[in-house]
Amino acid sequence: MFQDIFRESINTIADGFYFITVAFTIILIIQQKGDPLKTISWILVVFLLPIVGIILYFFFGKNYRKEKIFSRKELADLKHIKRLSHDQFIDLPQKDDFLSEKVKSKTNIMRLLLNNSKSLLTEKNKVFILQNGRATFDSIIDAIEKAQHHIHLEYYIIEDDHLGNLIRKLLIKKAQEGVKVRLIYDDVGCWGLPKHFIDSLDDAGVEVYSFLPVRFPSLTNKINYRNHRKIVVVDGHTGFVGGLNVADRYLQGSEELGIWRDTHLRLEGEAVKSLQTVFLIDWYFVSEEVVNQDIYFPDTDITEKHLVQITASGPDSDWSSIMQAYFAAISSAKSAIYISTPYFMPNESILTALKSASLSGLDVRIMLPERSDSRIVYWATRSYVAELLEAGIKIYFYQKGFSHSKLLLVDGVLCSIGTANMDIRSFDQNFEVSALIYDEDITLELQQWFLCDLENSNEITLEDWDKRSRLDEIREAISRIFSPLL
Repeated sequence: MFQDIFRESINTIADGFYFITVAFTIILIIQQKGDPLKTISWILVVFLLPIVGIILYFFFGKNYRKEKIFSRKELADLKHIKRLSHDQFIDLPQKDDFLSEKVKSKTNIMRLLLNNSKSLLTEKNKVFILQNGRATFDSIIDAIEKAQHHIHLEYYIIEDDHLGNLIRKLLIKKAQEGVKVRLIYDDVGCWGLPKHFIDSLDDAGVEVYSFLPVRFPSLTNKINYRNHRKIVVVDGHTGFVGGLNVADRYLQGSEELGIWRDTHLRLEGEAVKSLQTVFLIDWYFVSEEVVNQDIYFPDTDITEKHLVQITASGPDSDWSSIMQAYFAAISSAKSAIYISTPYFMPNESILTALKSASLSGLDVRIMLPERSDSRIVYWATRSYVAELLEAGIKIYFYQKGFSHSKLLLVDGVLCSIGTANMDIRSFDQNFEVSALIYDEDITLELQQWFLCDLENSNEITLEDWDKRSRLDEIREAISRIFSPLL
């Protein structure tokens, strides 16, 4: 009898503790005051999978932008940032003779990015669009081989394959020649990178740091905040940014997905100083070394005029700057919006802006991959298709391999190329970087490539989409619930 009473008491206490823990976690989730859909999703996870859900939330769900864990405000007084702010920001009202009427219509976005992320608007630039892996890495390798003073690289993924080892050997060679080589790699993105790969770089004099290393149990609360940036800066005058990581599949595709379709940028001129600033702030974050000597920000002899604004966003910033720029660009568009993204799981603001633009009579087209490297993301992406089609948005599924390009083209005058996908993770959790270009010629070139890709795509109609199987609808609905968490 006594044992039964004791057991009952223990069970009652355990149940009470269990209830209090779940309730406390749900209260914490609500107090984050985040996106309502994301909040509801986390509450469902915690309620339906209490123990697992609580663990997942504390590892993956907390909003560190609000808690300022990643704040880098102490870097605001670095002299090169002050100098660039003073010297490079264009006083737009005084540039009426240079800016076309179409470009003038986008000055609200320029000012938004200056205010929300100190993203400098640069004028004297050369811009080269690099389509696919071969063109991109041929150009990167050429720039690295010609380096005289420094090479800075920052990547989400580096693999121990043919391309990865080609880059590794080249960096070792340049370091042995006396060139300063710095490398940042994301710890989670490069979990499969063997120790000897990093050691060989370190032994040759390359300075290598992983970004937010995850070592259980320390730092597990930051496993969800990854550095998704892809940056290369050579001698302060040549820079690269875009969607390609360092892996063979970006050159030759994969058996499952086919050819990897991607887009990258090579920049020369003032915009490289902004890209350099993003890298060096990240370098300070991982190494606590302040690098701000003038030699890292050389003057440019470029005379061509192409307006470029480099913007970075992540848990370290006060605002979701890239998401805000996309929202402003979409909501203020006048004629056309073209999007290419491998993962489409937008927040409610972007989704509403896109549907409103289409219902207002704008030409809105979105290109998605027919196949994906993530099953749950694949189904979550497809869950948005029906409502987009109902709003009159044209949806295309790319057939010729895996479309990994991250493009936004607006009104034939504004384009964005970078690392951010059109999803909540890129907008809110990852460290990302994008180049926004205000230029009719460059946007037209990208638009021609986009339209060419549409010829290798299958346009979906609402009538065809409604014929999909009931099982597919269920998969989409379930994945949609978890899309704010992916």
